[in-house]
Amino acid sequence: MKKHLLTAGGGLLGIALTIALLMSGASTIQGRQAADTPDFTLETPDMSDVPDLGGDDMSTDVPVPGADDGKADGASTDGEPIGAGQMDGGKVEGGAPLDDPTKSNPALSDPDPSGSASPQSDESGMIAPQNKVVRGIAPEQFGLPEDVTTQPLERIEARKSLSNPVAKPEPVPVVLRHPIALSAGLIRFGDRQLQLEGLAPQDAERSCGDGAKSWPCGAVARTAFRNFLRARALLCIVPKKGWQGTVTADCTIGNLDPAAWLAENGWAEASAGSPLAGKVDTARKSRLGFYGDDPRDFSAASAPVDETLIPGDIPADTVPAEQGL
Repeated sequence: MKKHLLTAGGGLLGIALTIALLMSGASTIQGRQAADTPDFTLETPDMSDVPDLGGDDMSTDVPVPGADDGKADGASTDGEPIGAGQMDGGKVEGGAPLDDPTKSNPALSDPDPSGSASPQSDESGMIAPQNKVVRGIAPEQFGLPEDVTTQPLERIEARKSLSNPVAKPEPVPVVLRHPIALSAGLIRFGDRQLQLEGLAPQDAERSCGDGAKSWPCGAVARTAFRNFLRARALLCIVPKKGWQGTVTADCTIGNLDPAAWLAENGWAEASAGSPLAGKVDTARKSRLGFYGDDPRDFSAASAPVDETLIPGDIPADTVPAEQGL
């Protein structure tokens, strides 16, 4: 029994010591915070230091600063408010003289020294608009003076380029071998292509005619141009340092002009301003090439061989006369 009491008492004693330590620590922390925090005092201004801003539009009841204790501000010694009848020459009966508000605040005496009238406000407190010249903010006038916007615009000369213009490559005559005609007027040399000068590009898949008379004039024109070239070398005026892609140039084959040959035979269309336009018009009137019918002749095809004839059984009338002698 005694042992149990000692155990319970020890536990309670430990709890009490813990509470005491916590309370002492809290009081110590509060004391430090109070010592570190300065005391702030709120200072209120004295009413005697506040200037009187009263005017003609304000009430005639004027509070008197420095009144006796126990009496409200603005009350006379008899307990009545000071009115207009109690003021004489800027003084209050039984009190100190009143300060002139216009002396303490010069802006109240003359709001506008220039003599112009100040803006008037209506009953709602809004200031009435005044007749003043305002500046236009239209996009075509904003930011420009009047002497500029009222004058007509004058076109000036364009500024010269700051960089040197790119010079065209110098053309030189070059012999081009192994030509391959891709279409009428378009020739390929390896991985480069050349379009004859003065002719409009043509499509090898072009079709001419309508309905049953339609024929592949683009392919026929390419075949005719290949037969004209016959893999002969051409002398062309091309850029000195070569070119990439497709270039337009004048070419000749010996004394022949391939562009003129295409125009004369109707296998070309003249480009704008081309000197070959006359030859193209002549071929159109003559219905040659693209402007005529299919030039291919299928009537001269060889007759099929009669397989029923046996060699040696040749009719007598087909044997040449010299063999029958």
